[in-house]
Amino acid sequence: MLAAFQRRDPDAVRVMYSAYGRLVYAVTHRVLGRADPAEEATQQTFIPAWQSADRLDADIHRRESRRAASPLDSVATDGPSVVTLPPDLGSLDAVWQVRRAIEALPPEEAAIGTVKSRPHRAHGKLANLSGHLREPVR
Repeated sequence: MLAAFQRRDPDAVRVMYSAYGRLVYAVTHRVLGRADPAEEATQQTFIPAWQSADRLDADIHRRESRRAASPLDSVATDGPSVVTLPPDLGSLDAVWQVRRAIEALPPEEAAIGTVKSRPHRAHGKLANLSGHLREPVR
């Protein structure tokens, strides 16, 4: 079947999609969190595979097929091989606002050196510019 895929045989492509499409979809859905973009990402994964099928290295497939593998659902959700989701929007927004605050500093203060007065002033200005990001004390 691998040789047929390399020749871009339409039947082989259908077999590959049938064999791996659900796995690709499961990973993309886990990362993206929604069905529509996961379906699109799954299709977009197979397009470059189809386009470069003639350059597929069958030796890699043979070598990797001999490795022990575990079903995706048997891997712990916090395992090191599991794709992690991006940070939540609140965290991304806080990082973006801190970066904007750093960009608002004069160049000599943004590039904090070893002189103690510059870092102290820069930290003070950063604290003022990003003070609204602090969590209220309860």
